Amino acid sequence: MNKLIQTIKNIFSIEELRTRILNTFLFIAIFRLGSYIVLPGLDATKLSKDQGGLLGLLDMFVGGAFSNASIFSLGIMPYISASIAIQLLTIALPYFQKMQKDGESGRRKLNQITRVLTIFVTAAQAVSILSTNATIPTEALLPGITRGWFVIYGSFLLVAGTIFCMWLGERITDKGIGNGISMLIMIGIVSRFPGAIINEFTSNGMSKALLSILEMVALFFVIMFAVMLTQAVRRIQIQYAKQVVGNKAAVSTGQRQYLPLKLNTPGVMPIIFAQALMFIPSVVAGLFAEKSELAQNIASTFSDPLSWPYNITFAILIIVFTFFYTAISINPTQIADDMKRGGGFVPGVKPGQDTTDYISNILDRITLPGALMLAAVAILPAVAGLFGITRSFASFFGGTSLLILVGVVLDTLQQIESYLLMRRYEGLMKSGRIKGRTEDLVTA
Repeated sequence: MNKLIQTIKNIFSIEELRTRILNTFLFIAIFRLGSYIVLPGLDATKLSKDQGGLLGLLDMFVGGAFSNASIFSLGIMPYISASIAIQLLTIALPYFQKMQKDGESGRRKLNQITRVLTIFVTAAQAVSILSTNATIPTEALLPGITRGWFVIYGSFLLVAGTIFCMWLGERITDKGIGNGISMLIMIGIVSRFPGAIINEFTSNGMSKALLSILEMVALFFVIMFAVMLTQAVRRIQIQYAKQVVGNKAAVSTGQRQYLPLKLNTPGVMPIIFAQALMFIPSVVAGLFAEKSELAQNIASTFSDPLSWPYNITFAILIIVFTFFYTAISINPTQIADDMKRGGGFVPGVKPGQDTTDYISNILDRITLPGALMLAAVAILPAVAGLFGITRSFASFFGGTSLLILVGVVLDTLQQIESYLLMRRYEGLMKSGRIKGRTEDLVTA
């Protein structure tokens, strides 16, 4: 306890760090306040609070703002969708590849294109959501408000809300602690955690208090497993040859460094992609449900996240997307060429094609267990649901929400620890440095 108190004192004794933390709390408070400002012309009491499918996932990421029909209903998610689209374009199209390689100027252009694309994505989603009776029932509209007029001004407000959330995220990154966009998503998820715990303990009752405690213990170990999956790295030793430096013919000694290959390179992206595709079978089968009993069974099966066909298909898609995203994210040939140009080599392996094959083999060997572990984390909420855990609390036992929480917390703690070490304070942990999700070459 004394160590914790002293660490907190050290954190707030650094003026810049203290200011950044207070700024972060201020921006988060503004974000949460906007989540409760309902769109004009709506009676919030007549809105459904139980969203399912993709809408339920969206509502979880924005901290219930969607079910409240607030001006932040879409939150930062359209920006995430636009960012993913631009990221894929930088892999597929030479024009975007060139911008990515142009340094700071190219990065600014890509950011500007992402912002413009975010506006169009938000507008399309806003019109789709506001014009659908399933999400905004007609009886929820106040007297005198027509559906057409509501869709027009509501879409403008939702676009403005997303742009404001995007601005808040950028301000957190510049003036606060951590990555602002990720921080807003994490806050949206965490805001539902207290209510989920209360709901779980209430549903169990005092007679099952021990069961609730066991569930919390199980959640603790699941979080530890997610941290391990996020942090696990296979390091490849790299040796740099001695080089002559300068006019005085000084010889630099060879350096030993490591190339870190993460066990879970793509992070949460395979789960996000797989989750998006899992709604296709139920939607397509639903179109033929009235004419075919088989289609009706398929629609009902893939609409139930607890069914074993749903979870098996979900796990297979995650494994496939993990290999796909790892393949497009890491290029062993480029890594081998960069090492060769810099005078680096893997001990016992020839530079060039042999190094490429060596890195590819290691990548294949760690990607399979990483994909299996990621699939296991993704289906854990469904497993928890089979044991009678409420749906709201089971969502924290795995899936996208848990991996985002772990990743953002680790990144934020790593940034705080960097400030402490720069001021010659001890780090946050005695056992070693905190590692975030991204890590450069580490000199031994």
